[in-house]
Parts: sequence; C-alpha cells; structure tokens
Amino acid sequence: MKKFLEKAKKPIKKEIQNFEKEFFNVIKSDVDLINEISNYILKKKGKMIRPIFVFLIAKMLGVIQKKTYHTAYLIELVHNATLVHDDVIDNSNLRRGFSSINSIWKNKIAILIGDYLLSKSLLVASNNNYLDLLKIICRTINNMSEGELLQIDKSYDITEKIYDQIIYKKTANLIAASCECGAISVNANNKDILNMRKFGTLIGIAFQIKDDLFDYEDNNDIGKPIGIDFKEKKITLPIIYTIKKASKNDKSSILYFMKNYNEKKRKDIIFIVNKYGGIRYAKKKMMVFYNKALKILELYPEGTIKESLKIMTKFIVKRNK
Repeated sequence: MKKFLEKAKKPIKKEIQNFEKEFFNVIKSDVDLINEISNYILKKKGKMIRPIFVFLIAKMLGVIQKKTYHTAYLIELVHNATLVHDDVIDNSNLRRGFSSINSIWKNKIAILIGDYLLSKSLLVASNNNYLDLLKIICRTINNMSEGELLQIDKSYDITEKIYDQIIYKKTANLIAASCECGAISVNANNKDILNMRKFGTLIGIAFQIKDDLFDYEDNNDIGKPIGIDFKEKKITLPIIYTIKKASKNDKSSILYFMKNYNEKKRKDIIFIVNKYGGIRYAKKKMMVFYNKALKILELYPEGTIKESLKIMTKFIVKRNK
C-alpha cells in the first residue's frame, strides 16, 4: 500500500517535499511546549491524504501557486487538530502506531494543542485575505463538530440515514474541502470547483466506511487500537445493517455485547454481523461511492495527474490502515 501511495504522489513529489519542509514553520510558536509537541506530531506524520488531494487537483486544473501551499497547510492543520481532539474524546492511547498526544501530555494539554492548530489554520486564511477559503474552513469545522455531537446524541438510536449524515460531517466534509479548496487555489471555474467538492465528498464517505471496517479485521498494523468503535459504543454501518436484518434474539445479543464490550465479545459481534451480511453490505456501499467518484474523474482529460487521482481513489478503499 505504501508503494501505491508513492506512485500517486509522483507528479507532485516536489510540492509535497516543499510542503513537508515548510509545515513546521507554519506551526511554530514562541512557546517551547508547543514546538515540542508540534515536532512530535510531524515526526509521526500520517499519509497526508488531504494535502495530496489539494496538490493533485490544483495541478490538474491549473498551475500550483502560493495559495495552493497555504490551502494544504490550513487543511492539514485542521486535520491534525481533529485527530488530537478525537484521541481525547475516545480516550485513545495510540495514534499512527505511536503514543497519542493525550497519553504523553495528558488531556488538558492535548485539547489546548488541538485548539492551537485550529486557530493557526484560521490565521493562515485570514492573514492572507483568503475569504473564500476561510468561509469553507469555518463551515467545515462547524460540520465536524456537529457530526461528533450528532453521533453522541443518537448513540444506540442510529439509522443508516443518520450514519450517512455523521460520516459526511465528521470525515467526508474535510476531504471535500481539500478538493474544493485545491480547485479554488488555482482559480478554477465554478463547475470544476463543484465537481471537485462532490468528488471529495464521495471518496470521503468511502474513506470513513473503510475506516469503520477496520474494527472487523485482525490487523495489528492499522496504527490505532482494534475494536475502538465497539469499546466506545459507536454503532457503524455493518451493525446498523445487522440490527435491521437480525432476529429479535440476535439484535438483543449484539446490543448487549456492545454495552458490555471485551475482546471475547468482539468476536461474538463479528460472528453475528457476518451471519447477516453486515460487512458485505458495508463493503458494497463503499464501492458504490468509490465508483461514483471515479465517474467524476472521467469528465477530465487523461494524463498523469488524473491517473494519480485514480490511484489515490483506489488507495482509499484498498488501504490496510
């Protein structure tokens, strides 16, 4: 999968290298503790999916410029801020296979660092008078917060329609913003901007369904604890479908196992979900969004950039972490 990602980055290799070199300068502060934690975050950097989309889409629709780099910075700042906050919410001790910020510096500092990164993203936009980007980022942060609260509010009373709303707001929304802002950064026309937002939304939904499926796999290399959604009582698509189709006894059992979760009960949950085809249904739905995303790319001329976007789209649904 790593080689897959490297192949996708080939046409923007120079831009990604420049991005990585300058990103710390965007985050840095006069406060030593902030720089210490920022260095830790950067050393344990993830796959940078969102900046990759920013640069690829910008390069497909125009010429990469200063605003494109600023776009990638502010998107990645928001992404890292939400990861830090998510680990506090989920009480998670691992992130990308390493100790999470909250497990090292405790919750109070983790929350403040997340706030600091969010404020930096807004400053990147406002200091450069990018009102167009600022509006999108504010809307995106608002939607992500709503998504988290909607998930908490609905808890066990979650339907597939509500699940779709949650994953759009929590995850797809930021990937959509990455694609939309990438297009805006090179002054693309309105039609292309809307197409890229739709593309990002579709692949973002597929991304989150894939993430939710990791709890059903025995893969120790995903970089976060297995079964975290079960432990946190989060009802995701495979279980939503199973509850809809299950007998009264199996429905009661799966809800009981979720409420009284441990490693043995994880196997019991997976057994019932497989019995009713919940995992198969989730994978099928993920591929529907994947194929719709590819159809949008077909509107654009063939070339190395479009091929890289296709590879990235495939990576989203084939990745193992």
